[in-house]
Amino acid sequence: MNDKITALSDSVIRYAQSMLVVKLRFMDMAISSLAARASDVTETICTNGQFVYYSPRFVLKCYKQCATFPTRQYLHVIFHCVFRHFFVNTLVDKQKWNVACDIAVENALLELGLDCVTIPNDAERINEINKLKKGIKYFNAEHIYRYFLDKDKEIDRLEKLFAQDDHSIWYDRDEHDDESQDESNKDDPGSGNRNNSSPEESDSQDESNEDDPNSGNRSNSSPEERDSQNDADNVQAMRELEQQWRDISEKMQLDLESFSKQQGNKSGGLMQSLMEVNREKYDYTAFLKKFAVYGEAMKINDDEFDYIFYTYGLKLYKKMPLIEPLEYKDVKRIKEFVIAIDTSGSTSGALVQKFLQKTYNILKQEESFFTKINLHIIQCDAAIQEHVKITCREEFDKYINEMKIKGLGGTDFRPVFSFVDQLVENKEFSNLKGMIYFTDGYGSFPAYRPAYKTAVLFVEDGYNNYDIPAWAIKLILRPEEI
Repeated sequence: MNDKITALSDSVIRYAQSMLVVKLRFMDMAISSLAARASDVTETICTNGQFVYYSPRFVLKCYKQCATFPTRQYLHVIFHCVFRHFFVNTLVDKQKWNVACDIAVENALLELGLDCVTIPNDAERINEINKLKKGIKYFNAEHIYRYFLDKDKEIDRLEKLFAQDDHSIWYDRDEHDDESQDESNKDDPGSGNRNNSSPEESDSQDESNEDDPNSGNRSNSSPEERDSQNDADNVQAMRELEQQWRDISEKMQLDLESFSKQQGNKSGGLMQSLMEVNREKYDYTAFLKKFAVYGEAMKINDDEFDYIFYTYGLKLYKKMPLIEPLEYKDVKRIKEFVIAIDTSGSTSGALVQKFLQKTYNILKQEESFFTKINLHIIQCDAAIQEHVKITCREEFDKYINEMKIKGLGGTDFRPVFSFVDQLVENKEFSNLKGMIYFTDGYGSFPAYRPAYKTAVLFVEDGYNNYDIPAWAIKLILRPEEI
């Protein structure tokens, strides 16, 4: 009877896979990357990014209730992989993260409008999603989760309505990864399992291990060393798995762009989630340091210190070295710089303060700033509202503490460029490396390319594709990344 149940459930799962491949051609790689396994790992259905585990009895029960249930659940777990929901810090509020992920996936599913994944109560789910969208501007798992943290909604009711699979495997991967490896070994006769090898093969392998000290035999390692190696292997495996799904997700996004033109706005939720998960993350600290220049700093230069002459002098003349280390060193730090701030009505004063504080925290580090600096901070909306020159850290400290936002008019970037050009012409800079223009909206740029590097830093919560000149560097950050 168990074999018959397993065989029937396997047929249902294979039917679901075939249906999805036919209906969603842009997901063929995602569907083929997950092997389905009947297993007692779960009482329902789940995935760890390598396999889809399902309970045969659960699949048949769902199929009996509604023929489209298994297809819906299978697509649901695949979307979790595409959005990489299971690569999550285990310190999150698990219930709220689970519900946020399920709602994000169900929103993308429902917007596709496929008959083969329609199940009972979808109207109720759509109604709840529409209510949530009134308070959540961008509907992906991260924003939904953040919304639940701030507003403790009816989590239990939403969990019951939107849950389609088991997420416990996301937070206890080691045990299930071991099982995945065991199942892979069963399927792969060349997996390295020597329990079934002949005595001759075992002896030959032992002799090879004796000749090769790097054979990978851990039998002589201590438990601590084996645990450490296992942890390193697991981390590496997770990185490779995440990269695999990143590649799949990016390919889906490209394919979906042409698919969306045919389907209208039906795939809007899916495209939005893909754009969010595939969005490139920027390190503002590393980016800011690209505007540094070389100069001398008072510090021991170990790189150019000759230990041979130093020790020879000590040996020959006792306490008299022949050469002392250099007391200065060429370092790369920020010396001359312009920070332009868009103070138009669309820019949040609190966000500007946060941006300047983060920039200040980076620049005030000893390895970032020279003692003598030439920093110009310009506030501008449609015209120059304030210009402050800062020459030392103390002046920077004072400006940060006393700064006030001025302007709140329209947005025009051109006055800042004209003003900085005038400063250069007046010899205010000896070697201006660049300027960062902080804004959250659109504006007019000059038609010419300035003589210094220019980066335009946009702060947004969305997916706008700002149009900037080819000579400008575009950097887009989210408010939480500042």
